[in-house]
Amino acid sequence: MSFNTFGKLFRFTTWGESHGPAIGCVVDGCPPNINLSEKDIQIDLDRRKPGKSKFTSQRKESDKVKILSGVFQGKTTGTPISMIIQNVDSKSRDYESIKNKFRPGHADYTYFLKYGIRDFRGGGRQSARETASRVAAGAVAKTVLKKIIGNKFKVIGAVVQLGILGCDVKNWNEKEIRKNPFFCPDKKSIKLWEKYLMSIRKAGSSCGAIIELRASGIPAGLGSPIYSKLDADIANALMSINAVKGVNIGAGMTSAFLSGEENSDEMRIVKKKTKFKSNNAGGILGGISSGQDIITSFAVKPTSSILNLRETINKKGKNTKISVRGRHDPCVGIRAVPIGEAMICCVLLDHYLMNRGQCS
Repeated sequence: MSFNTFGKLFRFTTWGESHGPAIGCVVDGCPPNINLSEKDIQIDLDRRKPGKSKFTSQRKESDKVKILSGVFQGKTTGTPISMIIQNVDSKSRDYESIKNKFRPGHADYTYFLKYGIRDFRGGGRQSARETASRVAAGAVAKTVLKKIIGNKFKVIGAVVQLGILGCDVKNWNEKEIRKNPFFCPDKKSIKLWEKYLMSIRKAGSSCGAIIELRASGIPAGLGSPIYSKLDADIANALMSINAVKGVNIGAGMTSAFLSGEENSDEMRIVKKKTKFKSNNAGGILGGISSGQDIITSFAVKPTSSILNLRETINKKGKNTKISVRGRHDPCVGIRAVPIGEAMICCVLLDHYLMNRGQCS
């Protein structure tokens, strides 16, 4: 089992390597007769692609997607949707000097132990380059969900913590998230973040980030106890993203510090509708959506490829040192925002289809 496929009813399989000729994915289980074009997918790919600002990798990939199958006369056919994205700016020579060394913090060492072979060109399959394919699949899922649920459905992500610097989420502004290079929801934090990240980059180092995702317009009843809980599948999806080391649903880890009175989301009937006084559960109770906004966040570790000299070992089992040059993000978490959005869209559509199959 190679485990390159994600999902149950709405499934996608990604393929390709960082410095191969192309990457792509095959989406299976997409409902038919949904309007879908390459433009719908390109919007999200453009948000993820590198080289958009001085705060991300300067690898110049256009990330132009081409749909090869599963769409006819502008509508999905219900058959597998195959998509391809060409790699046009890979520079494998950047890795020649370290091809026999294991980069600390990367999966070089574990991939080599498992498979006995190592693609040193940017890490091959382990590279975050693979996530462009996920974003393409997520764009398909989002298009379907908007068709099924309507315009009330929305998923928006933002960076709420950049290294040691947080922001005031009370100033959450969706328009501002789309305008700045950090996906920051708080306009007042942007200048300080810019100064901070430039100092990190100039020091040859990197920093981590925390991304918050908010999904609204989600119907109640999605999720299946006990072993396919909606929050468990969301956590699985987000943890599968490169460099993610932790996931919170709602209050998450901080719920351990709350009292029962503080943590419980009290309910009332207002104008014949159920209203919650709070949302510590993140819109999910017992693994099933409550109809509230689904709130989740995930932590992305600092980019492992840094200029500063680090101790490591080589393929011969000898101690050595390494400095990773090339084009790397000083904070890989910034470009994780559209990836997180894509993955939660895939999970939500998957669970919507399962719920419709069982309880329609």
